[in-house]
Amino acid sequence: MAHYQKPDWLTKYLFNPLVAWLTNRGISVRGSRILVVRGRKSGQVRRTPVNPLEWVQNLRALRGGELRLGRHREPIGVEELPDDLKPRILREYLRRWKMETGKFFDGVTAESPESELRGIAPRHPVFRVLSL
Repeated sequence: MAHYQKPDWLTKYLFNPLVAWLTNRGISVRGSRILVVRGRKSGQVRRTPVNPLEWVQNLRALRGGELRLGRHREPIGVEELPDDLKPRILREYLRRWKMETGKFFDGVTAESPESELRGIAPRHPVFRVLSL
């Protein structure tokens, strides 16, 4: 079963809107983009600021979307990676964005042993982004 953790109040109402505002104006915050994906049930367009290694439920369901930075639009496809390929990517993700996202990783850090990264891998979807 997939593991999803909703963002806290500060992330949802302060940090994400600020990063989205900047990214929509062409100012990338440490590689941020706006991920645009249609809702898997509603069909409505969903937009969220993401780091290049981030994920969402709709992306998994539709296997694609669009990355935006200012007026630049990049349609993408994605493929989900198997758990055994995730530890190296999760380590790099935690190294880059520990301050913003570390709380979602159950105490595992970029310095944790490989076994701990393998232990959390099933709860953290990781996608390879494919340019279309």
